[in-house]
Amino acid sequence: MSSPQAISSAGRPLSAGAIALMLMLCLTWGFNQIAVKLVLPDVPPMLQAMIRSMGALPVLFIVGSLRGVKFFERDGTWKAGLIAGLMFGIEFVLIFQGLRLTSASRAVVFLYTAPFFVALGSYQVLGERLGGTQWLGLAVSFAGVALAIGVPQPNVDSHILLGDLLIVAGAGLWAATTLVAKGTRLRFAAPEKALGYQVATSIPILGAAAWLFGETITHTPSPLSFGLMAFQAIWVVGTTFTLWFALVKTYSASKLSAFTFITPLFGVVGSYFIMHDTLSLTFGAAAVLVIAGLFLVNRPSQVAAAPRDALLNVTKT
Repeated sequence: MSSPQAISSAGRPLSAGAIALMLMLCLTWGFNQIAVKLVLPDVPPMLQAMIRSMGALPVLFIVGSLRGVKFFERDGTWKAGLIAGLMFGIEFVLIFQGLRLTSASRAVVFLYTAPFFVALGSYQVLGERLGGTQWLGLAVSFAGVALAIGVPQPNVDSHILLGDLLIVAGAGLWAATTLVAKGTRLRFAAPEKALGYQVATSIPILGAAAWLFGETITHTPSPLSFGLMAFQAIWVVGTTFTLWFALVKTYSASKLSAFTFITPLFGVVGSYFIMHDTLSLTFGAAAVLVIAGLFLVNRPSQVAAAPRDALLNVTKT
């Protein structure tokens, strides 16, 4: 399922522009977790995610149409788009339900196992091959995330373990969606169309989940909640997710995914300023570990630059 495009991007270090863009995406995603928490008293999680997708869909259509994207053109991408959409919707169901059972700190640590799934899947599916230095970088960055959030409590019960498992499953689907976008015909679609498949398919999935879990909106949301919901729909999903899939088409999926380790750090800093949480010297050490790990991941490697398919001189379609 790998392609010449996937092979050519496997060993390519991220450019300065791509790194700056990823930092902006991670900053947005870190604040988005705070936005979700602030809206929860007015809008339950599944309904919140469904409304977010419903609001993002027209944004994608308008922006794509202005750019000349042909959303309904038959280009052979609908099967991959439907698969990605199913995974996209189920991913958020698993993550939000996992958060109901486990702690937020444990959830963040387990959610950011996703880059490891991407790295493993990229080797098997895309022919991207990380060297020992890149794998060390992933481990160092993950250690930084765990240190920033705190060591998980040892006295866990079966409910917490089930929540952890749901979060890991959500992380696996996040990684799988990235691989589908990179390793199928979906990579030839415009980013707005590739994301449009996922957002549109997620709406009935999230709506069904909200109905199954008995979620309702019992009162009129506050102006702040309306504003934060618009922020999630227009900026987070409609804009930053589109930029993410545009980057995935150009650069190594493994290296891009590794940069998401910065997201929880931004979330911690945002919580300090907005939610008045505390910061410690431990957080500073964690940030250094994450940055050092990302430097190692993005360091050019002869092994990473020569993916499996290229070594075999075989290109699969």
